[in-house]
Amino acid sequence: MDIKYTSTRDNSVSVPASAAIIKGISKDGGLFVPCSFPKLDKSFDELAKMNYREVAYEVMKLFFTDYSEEELKGCIERAYDTKFDTEEIAPLAEVDRTYYLELYHGATIAFKDMALSILPHLMTVAAKKNNVDKEIVILTATSGDTGKAALAGFADVPGTRIVVFYPKYGVSKVQEKQMVTQKGANVKVIGITGNFDDAQTGVKNIFGDDAFNAELEKKGFCFSSANSINIGRLIPQVAYYVFAYSRLVLEGRISAGDKINFTVPTGNFGNILAGYYAKKIGLPVNKLICASNDNKVLFDFFKTGIYDRNREFILTSSPSMDILISSNLERLIYFSAGADSNKNSELMKSLSATGKYEITSEMKNEMADFVGGFCTQDEVSATIHDIFEKTGYVIDTHTAVASGVYSKYVKETGDNTPNVIVSTASPFKFTRSVIEAIENEKSDKDDFELITRLSKVANISVPAAVSELESAPVLHDTVIDKEEMEKSIASFLGL
Repeated sequence: MDIKYTSTRDNSVSVPASAAIIKGISKDGGLFVPCSFPKLDKSFDELAKMNYREVAYEVMKLFFTDYSEEELKGCIERAYDTKFDTEEIAPLAEVDRTYYLELYHGATIAFKDMALSILPHLMTVAAKKNNVDKEIVILTATSGDTGKAALAGFADVPGTRIVVFYPKYGVSKVQEKQMVTQKGANVKVIGITGNFDDAQTGVKNIFGDDAFNAELEKKGFCFSSANSINIGRLIPQVAYYVFAYSRLVLEGRISAGDKINFTVPTGNFGNILAGYYAKKIGLPVNKLICASNDNKVLFDFFKTGIYDRNREFILTSSPSMDILISSNLERLIYFSAGADSNKNSELMKSLSATGKYEITSEMKNEMADFVGGFCTQDEVSATIHDIFEKTGYVIDTHTAVASGVYSKYVKETGDNTPNVIVSTASPFKFTRSVIEAIENEKSDKDDFELITRLSKVANISVPAAVSELESAPVLHDTVIDKEEMEKSIASFLGL
């Protein structure tokens, strides 16, 4: 089955996967989505006998149909290698009657590694397939984790450059240090004085600036994205949902065909959308529980059918979820509207003009797979503390949002369907918040002193990605106003 990709804002668009990956975002501002969904062609009993790389191939081959078997397997082998610090690339931990899918064992200790390890390889193959003779400039906004994972993936990759924008005062100390110490002749990290939504909007506007893009093209450059708006980021994430299910089958926790729930800490909506795509290709998913922090724009949306970003932006202890414009939600809106690009465009124009839109009752019914929930910062701290006290298991602030929301969901619904919490970051990435929650007191110690403290208290080793940071030199110290983003890119590219 040959899968083509169209735009959420223009149904006349039809391109192969490799072209969608190179472009990143459609010329009309829409996101690329598959024109149809394939179906898994291996049984769950067969998948249970496979390792992560093999499962990833069985998923990605369905979507990336213009890649040959040799090309795709090559990308997978290069991506999922020894950079992961556990034998099982995405291990499942059973804790207090639920399962935690640990997606943070890669080079940058966050779930973004799962997709950003492979994107550079998919993109360089795609460039050859599409006869791209220009240098690809990866343009990315990050709320903390995408930035480092993208930088690590693209650093010194021939034929590419990468520019990452992050909110200067909206990420953890470890997240920032990971980014500003990144080596590579082709990388640039820039802090902005706004928040993540400002960075993300700025990147989208740059993609849509025809004059600037034309100038770049004349100079031998073309833009692409490493955010989850790039379909090459999103599809690899589908694989770990299928893999998690296959492990539960392998371990006899469920029988092939049994339904399970996934609870996902959610900001930009890419991670949980990958779970929705997994269901579309045949994974027996019962509910996708969308977990929000105090910036609960998605919780309110699933409850009311009204998306409204006109509210206070709250900086929380789970900064990667401090988002009011969830870009990937557009893909769900498009499908819930019956793949109607005109209807979707109308809603996105309303979001741009007024900061909100309202979906129809029919569209809301199409989203019945999703359940919204949220946790306050106090609830997040209590969740980290209580799980550690009860089980000795340590989770980060984002995973704690999901864990707290799942507990509420079970109390409210009585739904005891087996559940997988998608665990998104190492606790060492948010050490201060985690150790203060465990010990139930504030600390005036340096963040790196607290890393040692957390390791001792929790009896877990400090990941290499963190231990080497303290003495790493800062290589990127540029901070700009959000209005200067385009100018800063031009400067970096020597325009």
